[in-house]
Amino acid sequence: MRRKTAIVVGACAALVLAGVAGAVTATRGGDDPVSTWHQAPGVARTAVAAEGPLPATSSSSPAERSTRPTRSTPSASVTKKEHKSPTPGERVLESATATPGRQQVGELLNVTTLLGYLAGPPAQTFSYPGASYVKLHFSRMAMLPGDYLTVSNPDRSESYRYDPGTTGRWAMSITGDTAVVAVHRAIDPLGLRTALEGMGVSVDHVARGFSRTEQARVPSEASVRPGRTGREESICGPDTSNDAVCYQSSDPVAYVKSKAIARLLINGTELCTGWRVGPKNRMLTNNHCLTTSEEAYDTEVWFNYQCAQCGGYDVFKPTKVWGNQVLSTDHLLDYTLFSVDGFDTIGKFGYLTLDTARPVKGTELYVPQHPAGEPTRIAGAKGDKAGNCAVDNPDYTGYAAHSDVSYLCDTAGGSSGSPVLSRKTNKVIALHHFGGCPNSGVRGDLLAVKLHQYL
Repeated sequence: MRRKTAIVVGACAALVLAGVAGAVTATRGGDDPVSTWHQAPGVARTAVAAEGPLPATSSSSPAERSTRPTRSTPSASVTKKEHKSPTPGERVLESATATPGRQQVGELLNVTTLLGYLAGPPAQTFSYPGASYVKLHFSRMAMLPGDYLTVSNPDRSESYRYDPGTTGRWAMSITGDTAVVAVHRAIDPLGLRTALEGMGVSVDHVARGFSRTEQARVPSEASVRPGRTGREESICGPDTSNDAVCYQSSDPVAYVKSKAIARLLINGTELCTGWRVGPKNRMLTNNHCLTTSEEAYDTEVWFNYQCAQCGGYDVFKPTKVWGNQVLSTDHLLDYTLFSVDGFDTIGKFGYLTLDTARPVKGTELYVPQHPAGEPTRIAGAKGDKAGNCAVDNPDYTGYAAHSDVSYLCDTAGGSSGSPVLSRKTNKVIALHHFGGCPNSGVRGDLLAVKLHQYL
C-alpha cells in the first residue's frame, strides 16, 4: 500500500519544533523514552488568553539586542502554496510545506502573554492537548542582571535557561503538549526590583506541533523545480522502510550509521533531514531546505530522535542543538553545509563520509531519514523486501545534467537532505533531494570535490 500522505501508519513518532535562542543551560538528550505521539482530541485549539499590555518603555538598549540575526516577526499562520496538476514522470522536491522544499509539521498561533515584575505572573503554562511539541517566541525579554527565564516541560526533565539581553527570540521547543515558562528573579528582600516599571517578558507566538492524526492529513503535494509540475510519488511500491531501532541487531552497521542523521526543525513549523559529514563541526542538508546563516539560526538540530522499541510509539529524548553558520551552499548541487552550536554534545553520535568514487548501477543502498518528521527510519535495510533500494541510473539529471544518481529507495516528505549510503562501502553516494520514482540525490563524488576544503 502506498503512503500517499507524509506519515507511516503504526510508526513510532513524536514531533517537536524549533527556533533561534541560545540556551545557556539545558538538559540534554538521554536513552530513556521521553514522549509519545498522541492522538489529537476532537476539540478546537485556542490560543492562551492575554494577560494585558506590557508597560511602554523606550527603545531597547544595546544589551537587549540579539547578537545574531533572528526573525522578530514570524508569520502568524502557515499557508500552503498552490500547485498545478501532476505530470507523469516529472520529479518534485521531496518536502511539501508552505516554504518550498520543507515539510509542514505544525502551526503558528498568536498569543499575548506577559510575565514577571509588575506586568504579570512569574510563571505561565501553555498547554495544547494532543500537540506533539510546544515552542514559544518572545517578542521582549526585559530582565535585570541576575534574573533569568526557563522554559520546560511540567516535570522539568527537559528545561532550557535564557539570560537577559535579547528581543525577537524563539525558545527551544518542548517535547509534548505543555510548556511552562517562568521568570526567576534574584533575591530582593525589600521588593525594590519587583517594583520597577517597564520590566517583563512578553510571549507573542506559539508554535504548536501537529498530533499524529493531524500530520496524517498534511497533503503530500510538493513544490517543484522551476518550469515543472508534479506531485510526490516517493514510495516506489510497498513501503519497506522501518524504524531504525528495528535493525539494531539484524543490521547493526546501518543502525549505527543512522545515529549521524538529525531532524531539522526550521523556523518553528517546517522540517528537513540533515547529517554530520566528517569529523569536524559540519552538517549537510539541501539548499532548498535552508540557504543562509539566518535560517540556520532558526533551526533546531535533533540527534537521537529514534523509537525506543521497534514499531512502538515511545521515543528517546533527543539531543537538541541550534544551527549556526552556513559555510557553503549551492542551488544546482542543492546542498548547504553549516555548523552548529553545542558541537561537543553531538560527537557521540558519529559522522558519515562522502564516497569519492562515482556511483555504479546496481549498487545496493540504504537511506536513514526523518520522513514526515518521524523518528529515524531506514529504507533499504537488509532483508528480502529491500531489493528495490539500489542505484537505478548513475548518470541522472537533477538541477543540472549528470548531477544526480537515481534509485527506488522509499522516501517521503521530510526526507530532503538525507544521506544515501552504499551498502558496500557504508559511505554516502548521494544527497537525497527529489522524489518521483525514481527518486534521486546529488552525487556524493561531486560534493566531495566541492566541499573538500571545508571537511
